[in-house]
Amino acid sequence: MKNSLTYYFKISLYAFLLIQIFLCNNISAQETEEPKVGLVLSGGGAKGFAHIGALKVIDSLGIKIDYVAGTSMGAIIGSLYATGYSGQQLEDLFNAVDFDELINDEFPREAKSFYERENEEKYAVNLPFDNFKINLPSGLSRGQNVYNLLYQLMLPVNDVTDFEKLPIPFFCMATDIEIGESLVLDKGRLAEAVTASGALPSIFQPVVIGDKILIDGGVTNNFPIEELRAKGMDIIIGVDVQDDLRDREALKTAPEILLQINNFRTISAMKNKAPLADIYIKPDIANFSVLSFDEGEDIIANGEAAARDNIEALNTIKNSQRASTNRSYLKITDSIKVESITIDGNQMYTRSYLLGKLKLRGGETLSYENFKKRINNVIATNNFETFRYQLEPTDSINKYRLKGQIRESEATTFLKLGIHYDGLYKSAILGNLTKKRLLFNNDIASLDIILGDNSRFNFDYFIDKGFYISFGVKSRYNQFTKNINPQLALDEGSVLLDDLNKIDVTLQDFTNQIYIQTLFRKDFSLRLGGEHKRLKITSETLFSENQEDDFEFDNTDYFSVFGKLKYDSYSHPDFPKSGAYFSGDFHWYLNASDFVSDFEPFSIAKADLGYAFSFSKKLAFKTETSGGFVIGDSSVSTLGFALGGYANNFINNFYSFYGYDFVDITGDSFVKACFTLDYEWLKKHHIILAANYANVENGLFETGNWLSSPDYTGYALGYSLETFIGPLEAKYTYSPETGEDYWFFNLGFWF
Repeated sequence: MKNSLTYYFKISLYAFLLIQIFLCNNISAQETEEPKVGLVLSGGGAKGFAHIGALKVIDSLGIKIDYVAGTSMGAIIGSLYATGYSGQQLEDLFNAVDFDELINDEFPREAKSFYERENEEKYAVNLPFDNFKINLPSGLSRGQNVYNLLYQLMLPVNDVTDFEKLPIPFFCMATDIEIGESLVLDKGRLAEAVTASGALPSIFQPVVIGDKILIDGGVTNNFPIEELRAKGMDIIIGVDVQDDLRDREALKTAPEILLQINNFRTISAMKNKAPLADIYIKPDIANFSVLSFDEGEDIIANGEAAARDNIEALNTIKNSQRASTNRSYLKITDSIKVESITIDGNQMYTRSYLLGKLKLRGGETLSYENFKKRINNVIATNNFETFRYQLEPTDSINKYRLKGQIRESEATTFLKLGIHYDGLYKSAILGNLTKKRLLFNNDIASLDIILGDNSRFNFDYFIDKGFYISFGVKSRYNQFTKNINPQLALDEGSVLLDDLNKIDVTLQDFTNQIYIQTLFRKDFSLRLGGEHKRLKITSETLFSENQEDDFEFDNTDYFSVFGKLKYDSYSHPDFPKSGAYFSGDFHWYLNASDFVSDFEPFSIAKADLGYAFSFSKKLAFKTETSGGFVIGDSSVSTLGFALGGYANNFINNFYSFYGYDFVDITGDSFVKACFTLDYEWLKKHHIILAANYANVENGLFETGNWLSSPDYTGYALGYSLETFIGPLEAKYTYSPETGEDYWFFNLGFWF
């Protein structure tokens, strides 16, 4: 019995010792296990730059973040941090971004087709007009530039579709607009998910992902701290850049009022969410708005200061971690090779049309900036709501298969309006009706009706085939009344030239063209076609015994064939800071009606060449040269060259020339050079200094005088202001040859 008790005692003692060893080891393991650290970043528009300042402090301490969650701007910055960018690199990246261009979807001018540049840059208002109802867009911006930038920055994790497998696990919040509920986005395409999370209502259009229509996550959950805690986080650092409610003095615009309404729920929710953060960082950003993107440096600095106010608590987290985390500089992809192209979702627009806009055929290597421009070529047509694309890597480095998903625009009819004044056409109001897909999928029809001192109209119909042969029809009626040089209307030998310095004429021009067009070397448009022109020039100044009405200088139908080669990469139609321009035009006049009794076929060739560059961000220089001549013996002086005045919507062979009035200088051949210095001393405020020189006469190139010193010179000093209806300009011009000066005024886009 005694031995039995001894045996059980030993067994019990061994069991107790084993339990003690197990408990001690378990306690030791628990004491050495690192806490999981989560980071949650709220939405707040431009005020979200403060997140970058907080991240810089976190990085400087070497704190390891185990999970990132964010909403709206917090999702954008948080996702890039989860991709591998440091706070300092994010500051460098965001300081280099033009946020006006990013948010407003301001595509570079060269992204538009030649047709769109010619026909879209004259309207102050452009509204969808389907079913005879004006429809406002669902957002000011489609967010394409945002997607383009994010996709480029996220290329290092391009193959990750489960966000928990990112270098730092991540999720973001969006709002399902159909049911009004928040949605956790933790799978899919990272750039697309983050674009949806930041789709601020009224600013950005909703983002369609699968069968859901998503907007800014801040509408329903601007600080997803509970969702982050559910991921197993022991410690959560929260950075809150959300607006407080503003007083009446700050609520001056519709976006500010909408943001205030949106903030009612989120500000109330933050009263319960803020205490859930173990470290709550609240930067002082009361003096900034959600659109203060031009004050990014100050906002970042305030975020950094707020994080340093919590430096002791942050150091406690750092001390609980065994190793320090150093974030290296993440290389950004700057060039790619697109080996093949697949595009889905296009129903109305053909593959050839899309490739023509992309200017891609496959197998091409290009810079990533150039690639983004090609993508924007498609969106700039306004035929598509979005172009979401993926670059699938191949076996070779930086070689990809482009796979795109197009969502076509439902709007096909547009009402456009404009207003204008200049010294030639005087006051005018423009109304336009544009219809896309009128007869064919790739076509567009546009009708301008211009009412004012000189009523006019323009009609254009164009079937765009991209790289292939396109087809177009144009019809245009112009008229104006002006005192002009009589040499434009009278034959050189007329005795009337001895008695008249100026004659008052009314010019009416009705021109119809039918043509084919193709892209040449991707950046040139080549147009070939036939033209009918009815030109009527009359005057009340002169009287003829054979005519009861006004004296007719011309009342003729001209028939010609023509060719036109054009290149245009100007950054702006009126105030370019970079780019080049070339337009070459050749008309062969084959026949005319009986008004011209001795008509013989003749040709007119002309060309314009321009180049613009910038000395600095504010100072730009533009040089332009033009020339033209008549081939063959022509008795038609009314189609000759005429220089003078200032306008951008001249017809036939009229050209601007500072220092002279409209149509003051005439001849059948000319050369001209113009040099313009543009100083943009404030944004959209331009001080213009210009000089132009020309030789103009009949047979200029036969005599060789085109190489001599200029016979005509003129200078201009002007001020231009860019407004939403177009430029507001005043120019004082002077010519030393005549000693005369002229003021030219212009308001609105040219049409």
